[in-house]
Amino acid sequence: MKKVRELKKWIELYNEVHDAAEELQLSYEYVKEEIITEAEVDAAYGKALELVENLEFRNMLRDEADQMSCVLKINSGAGGTESQDWASMLMRMYLRYAESNNYKVSIANLQEGDEAGIKTVTINVEGDYAFGYLKSENGVHRLVRVSPYNAQGKRMTSFASVFVTPLVDDTIEVKIETAAISWDTFRSGGAGGQNVNKVESGVRLRYQFKDPYTGEEEEILIENTETRDQPKNRENAMRQLRSILYDKELKHRMAEQAKIEAGKKKIEWGSQIRSYVFDDRRVKDHRTNYQTSDVNGVMDGKIDEFIKAYLMEFGGEETAEK
Repeated sequence: MKKVRELKKWIELYNEVHDAAEELQLSYEYVKEEIITEAEVDAAYGKALELVENLEFRNMLRDEADQMSCVLKINSGAGGTESQDWASMLMRMYLRYAESNNYKVSIANLQEGDEAGIKTVTINVEGDYAFGYLKSENGVHRLVRVSPYNAQGKRMTSFASVFVTPLVDDTIEVKIETAAISWDTFRSGGAGGQNVNKVESGVRLRYQFKDPYTGEEEEILIENTETRDQPKNRENAMRQLRSILYDKELKHRMAEQAKIEAGKKKIEWGSQIRSYVFDDRRVKDHRTNYQTSDVNGVMDGKIDEFIKAYLMEFGGEETAEK
């Protein structure tokens, strides 16, 4: 059902773009006949362009993890109260973003600051494509403002790190391709009486495994002679196969997690991904160079344009690397 819903959404988005493109084509004909105005043509063009860009934007979220919920962690940097206050402001920003996108949020861990703000917070953000959108927030966020905690009213710079990982279920579904299994039987050796030696109760399972992520192929060989009962030995061999496949999937997920961990930057000068300069009324992303003067809007959770700019520039590269 999840797959059906996903395909249905793509069809709906395509139909919206198709209809908007046809409407735009007709508007060119109508304006020549003076049925509609040039302003209406511009409006139709703007609508079609927005729908195409939104479709391209969604196409950047093609990785399996992109569809998952996520865990978002914020740590305050060095600087005491000032950076702890900044971390709490970022927490509020992401909670507002999640609320506006109808995501379910829960606070898994929160450590209050010494005087104000927070030292760290871990937020579970549950909903479709939560990780796909919020992975662009990974990195160090820099604040420049006149500090309310400084008696001299000096301009202060503070840092906080944001770390986003996919929220994976504890259970891993193991898929076994029946056509890839072949069985052999053989006589068990060793002690155990006449039956063990004469009856072919031992089983040998061969499984032609193809790694779903790399495409590499290998043969998994399992032999089982635990009991004198061949069906029981077959069952035991299948249990071992499930364990091996479970372990392979678990190792893949751990490797993916390690990649994300490696991308985390130190909370210090020069490593920031985005700067929030309150005095100049400017928020700028240093990876995409997208910036806005709507500082209040950004701090209220309006970060969609930053996310869009990041995914449109780097989303395709991430998929190509994999």
